[in-house]
Amino acid sequence: MTIATTTSTRASGSFMRRAFDRMIEARSVQARRYVNGYLLSLDDATLSAHGYDREQLEREGSATSAF
Repeated sequence: MTIATTTSTRASGSFMRRAFDRMIEARSVQARRYVNGYLLSLDDATLSAHGYDREQLEREGSATSAF
């Protein structure tokens, strides 16, 4: 008598994919806020010359710490 067992990594694979995607999204948001903090330190003429709007950057938020 032979018993066949199969192991599916499908469920854990989707969990890992979702966890990885969420980690990437969180780091992307953190990077955008860090960059926005620097951009907000520039004057309005420089921002507009490079296609940025101060009000939009302020709405998106900024992070002043390196963490």
